[in-house]
Order: sequence, then structure tokens, then C-alpha cells
Amino acid sequence: MGSMSAWNRLFTDHPASVNESYWQHLGAATGFALRMIWGGILCLVHAVIPGVCCTKGSEMICELHERMVTNRRRQAESGPMPMETRRAA
Repeated sequence: MGSMSAWNRLFTDHPASVNESYWQHLGAATGFALRMIWGGILCLVHAVIPGVCCTKGSEMICELHERMVTNRRRQAESGPMPMETRRAA
């Protein structure tokens, strides 16, 4: 029983700490991962051809920071949003 509780915590503690269900967190984290992969590809293109994608990497970093840190900080300061209006980051 104790090991099942520890196993469940792997899937619930962190999402709950950012006011998300497991499924909301899965969607948000997957969106971040795909955006980061795309940004990495664009940075590699820029490395090979310096005249293209000059600002895309830094723009994506700023966008992801805004979504992850700034928006969550604003939400935490304003209190929890109703579940139906909450947008996954």
C-alpha cells in the first residue's frame, strides 16, 4: 500500500503544486517540450546559416518564460481560477 502511495505521488504532487490535474500538466508540459524542440531546431539552423532565424531562439525563450513563470506567478497572486476557465500553460 505504501509503495502505491509513493507511486501515485510521482503523478499527482507536482501537477497539484501548479494547480493542474495530471492530464492538464501532461498537455502543458508536452506543449512546452514541443516548443523547446522546435526552438532548438531553429537554433541549429541559425548555427549553420547565421543570417536566418537570428532572434527565434531568444523569442521562444521569452515566450516560454512568460507562459511558465510570469503567468503562474500572476495566477498565484490572484488566487485559484475556476477549473473551467483555467488555461494550461
